[in-house]
This record gives sequence, C-alpha cells and structure tokens, in this order.
Amino acid sequence: MGNSRDTQLDGLRAIAVTLVLYSHFFAAGGSSFWGHIGVRLFFVLSGFLITRLLLEARSAAEFEAAPALRSFYIRRALRIFPPYFAVLGVVWMVDLEHSRGSLIWHALYLSNFWYALRNDWSPWLLCHFWSLSIEEQFYIAWPLVVLLAPRRRLEAICIGVIVLSLSYRFYWPITGTPALARDLLPPASMDALASGAWLAVYRTRATVLPQWLRLGWPALAVAFFALQWFAPAPPDTVQEWGRWLLSQILPLGPLVMIVASCSRGHRGYRGWLLELPPLTALGRVSYGVYLYHPILLSLAVKSQPWIPVNVSEQGAGRFLVAGTATLILASLSWLVFEKPLNSFKRYFPYVAPGAGTRIRARADTTDAGWPRGAAGAYPGGLLDGREAAGDLQRTDRS
Repeated sequence: MGNSRDTQLDGLRAIAVTLVLYSHFFAAGGSSFWGHIGVRLFFVLSGFLITRLLLEARSAAEFEAAPALRSFYIRRALRIFPPYFAVLGVVWMVDLEHSRGSLIWHALYLSNFWYALRNDWSPWLLCHFWSLSIEEQFYIAWPLVVLLAPRRRLEAICIGVIVLSLSYRFYWPITGTPALARDLLPPASMDALASGAWLAVYRTRATVLPQWLRLGWPALAVAFFALQWFAPAPPDTVQEWGRWLLSQILPLGPLVMIVASCSRGHRGYRGWLLELPPLTALGRVSYGVYLYHPILLSLAVKSQPWIPVNVSEQGAGRFLVAGTATLILASLSWLVFEKPLNSFKRYFPYVAPGAGTRIRARADTTDAGWPRGAAGAYPGGLLDGREAAGDLQRTDRS
C-alpha cells in the first residue's frame, strides 16, 4: 500500500501544478483562486512529506542526528540545486526580461525578501522563486526541530507555528495598506507548511484524524468557495485584509484532509484516477514544470509573430503552446539531467546501512512536496509582466 499512496501523491502534485498552469496561462486576467488552491496544496504536501521522511529516519534503531542532517541537506541539494541554478545561469547569460540585476538574491534563496523589500514584482520572470526561497528557509530550521526536539513536543510545536503564522496576519490592519511583505515574508506561509508537518506527526500516534477535522472540512471548503464566488469586492483595506485572511485559513482543513486521504491511498475509482500514468508522470516532473514555465511563457510571447495562435494573452492558445513547451522541457530535464543526478542520493542514506529499521535512500520519493522528493511549492507569485506577456496576475492575490 505504501507504493500506492506515494503514486497517488504524485497524482495530487499533478493536479496542483495543473491548477497553477491554468491560472497563469488560461484564467482571465491571469488570476484565479484555483491557482491559490494549488499553491496551498503544494505547501501542505511539502510540510507533510518532509516531516514524514525525517520521522521515519528518527525511528530507526541506530539513528544519529548529525549523519541524518548531513544526508538531508546533501540529498536536497542534489535534487533542488542543479535545475534551479541552471535556470539562473540561462537568465544571467541572456538577461531575460532584464532579470540579471536581482540574480544574487535568487541565488541565495532570498527571492521573497527581494520582492518584499521593493514591494514590487519586478523582474516578473523570477518572482515565482519566492516560494522556493520560503521553503529553503523553512527547511534550514525544520529538520533540526524534527530530529532534535523531544518527540512528545513535536505536535505542540507544529500547532504553535501555525498559530504564530496566523497571528502574523493581524499586523496588516494596523498598517492600513497591505504590502507584498504580507504574502512573502516567511511567516506568511508557515501555517500551510506546518499543517502538513502536523499531519505527519499526528499520524505517528493516531490512525484516525480528529473528529472536528473529519466532520468540519466540508463546511470550510464551502465557506471558501462562497467567499470567492459570491462575496463582493471589499470597499476598504481593512475588509480586504479580512477577506484575504479568510482565504488563507479556510482551505487549510480541506487540504490537510486531501493529503491525508491520498497518503493512505484511495481505493476504487478515485484511486484509479489518481494513479493514471499521464497524471503520475506529470507529478514526477512537476518541479521542472514549476521552474521552467515562466521562461517558456516569455519565449513564447517573444515568438508570437511565428506562432499561429494567440499566446500574448491569457487563453487556450497560450495554455496549449506554452503549456506543451513547458511539459516537453520539464520531461527532458527530468530524464537527461535531474534523474541521473538524483540517483546519487543512494549514497547518502539517512541511517547508516545495517540499522535495525534502516530507512532506504529512495532516489525519487519523499524529500518534499515536488516530484517524488522535490521542494516545489508553487505560490503563484508570477506576474505576466505587462511589458512581456500581457496581463497575468498573481494566483494567490485573494
């Protein structure tokens, strides 16, 4: 059953990244709450998978913290860094969309601070990197917590991080006008990451989720969709903040339930759908899809004179052309570049060979919320720079 549930999580990643592509390539105005849902789903997935992995390592009979931490960071570097810095290298060489001036911030995984300090989404081509920055910042500290803190305290720590993250939002009504820092500084996304982490920790002591969550998540989902579909535009900044806060909180319960059910493995038609080969294949390359799709969008728009369909505006033409090009490049990147490098992770097991309950170094599973181990939470921070590709907006604007 373990293999089935990991396969279904690949299917879940595919759904999440499809929501992001729809929002960036197809949705009117380049903004959609479906992209927002995909963003939050990736964060919950990341928090759950990385915490589950670390807890499995910690449960080994001969677990040692220092070797496990070293293996964690090396394995993450093997999975995340090569395609990430390849993108930065290409952008630097051609100065695509005038992005060269900010590359040092992106190279240091400080993209979120770059945009927050400037309060501006320029350069738009790399603004989706702020999510990777937040995850890397989270994962610098989180393995230390999971591997070193008392086991009995981990659940309380997760809940504390969620509460602190939500409390962070209460700062914004005082300021009067929301700024990008509201979305981009690390506390803004810790609730979703910690919610996934809480699920992994809770699973170590109970097989059934709390009754309030099992029975209450449909009401939370209905309230979220009602807010998106029927609530009028807020007339002032304080009410806008309240709407934004609700849009962040309400999906957490439903998303945790979705990840929980898929991690156990659905049976019947839902399991069959989640394990469809095209869906799981997309899930495996979703990190590359995330990394490359803004670049392919920029190149497609520049090539508009030679493309028979309209890719300069949101719509079916852009979704078909830019989406297909993104999938091709991500698939080639995975097969030729990422997968061979990923295989080296077998040399860095979390627990030394011979441990009583050895945790095998699985090359393509469970390192984070991206394709079988990639950290790919996509926050939808991309602007389709009006100067470059029309009027794409942020997917998590609500």
